[in-house]
Order: sequence, then structure tokens, then C-alpha cells
Amino acid sequence: MQVPLQISFRHMESSDEIEAIVRQKAALLDKFADHIMGCRVVVEPASQHHERGNLYEVHIDLTVPDEEIAATREPSQHTQDRDIHVALREAFDSARRQLEDYVRRR
Repeated sequence: MQVPLQISFRHMESSDEIEAIVRQKAALLDKFADHIMGCRVVVEPASQHHERGNLYEVHIDLTVPDEEIAATREPSQHTQDRDIHVALREAFDSARRQLEDYVRRR
């Protein structure tokens, strides 16, 4: 990546474990397509409803030449995202699929 990876935690404490997972998954995207100019990842709890457990949203924005790729995982679409690891995996899988499409188009 030309610009360093940006990781943000909104409405929650930052976590070294989650940050390490994000860095690892972003590095895999960078190996897949070496022309990624930048990557921004935002992790946040979706709601404060503790009776249903914490739900998480993960937003990934990739900047590539001539295009922006955005992948979002919201718990309203995916109720298994109560586990932050599942939410991260699903968001990065979505970003990878979109990146694959971009590479094919180029």
C-alpha cells in the first residue's frame, strides 16, 4: 500500500488483538492486488442492546487506481456478526471479492 493502513474504533475501546487481525487481513489483500493505494478500516458496535449481545459493523474502504472499493458488514443483514471475528472475516471476504472483480476488469 502506498498510504499506511488506517484503523479506527468508534464508540469502543481499541483492541490490539483486533488491530493485529485487521493488519493481517489487509496484508493479504495487498498481496492479492499490489496496486492498492490505501485502506481504511472502521470497527464499531452496531447498537447498545446488550440483551441481544454486542453486534458489530465493519467498514472497509480501499483506494485503487480510478476506483474506490467499499465493503460493509452490518448486523441487520448478518446476525452472526455478534462475534467481531466473524464480522471482520465477512467484511474482508467481501472486499476481496470486489477487489478480484476490479483486477479482472483491469
